[in-house]
Amino acid sequence: MHDDWSLMQRVAEGDRAAVAELYDRFASLVYRMAYQLLPTKSDAEDAVQEVFVRLWQSAGHFDPNRASLVTWVMLITRRYLVDQLRRLKVRPRFAGFDEHWSAEDELVVAPGTGMQRRERGERLRERIAALPDLQRQVIERAYLGGKTLREIGQELNKPLGTVKSALSRALAVLRERIPSEEGIA
Repeated sequence: MHDDWSLMQRVAEGDRAAVAELYDRFASLVYRMAYQLLPTKSDAEDAVQEVFVRLWQSAGHFDPNRASLVTWVMLITRRYLVDQLRRLKVRPRFAGFDEHWSAEDELVVAPGTGMQRRERGERLRERIAALPDLQRQVIERAYLGGKTLREIGQELNKPLGTVKSALSRALAVLRERIPSEEGIA
């Protein structure tokens, strides 16, 4: 926790090595999230750059007592992606993971997504489905349903802190389980 705070303080001060370390730790995770939700690979690559600019600009606001670094990075990523999806008028389709998914189901309505994207989506759905119930519901509603954490807490009748903790734990588990794809580490 102290190491994460120290890293973000160095990022806030413009330390290039700290920015590189932050990028090395989280670029792959941010890219995977963006690639699952945005229409094109180039949109996902642009999203990574924009998210890291936002992380650098807001680094001084990171508080390890409020959220882990991975949760904070993913919340900034999520905010950016939701803004982009709204701007593009592309909405992820929400369906519970207890429903049956067909090979044609996509996380995003986007032309030309191809078989690789469907396979990645299926692997991600399998990983999410294996999460404990609360964590799975929070991930589904936040990332696939476009809900805020406050809205999720109200829907599930859970305190905001519980929802944040469930999201943090789920992201940590997913991050451990997601192998490097396409040479992105």
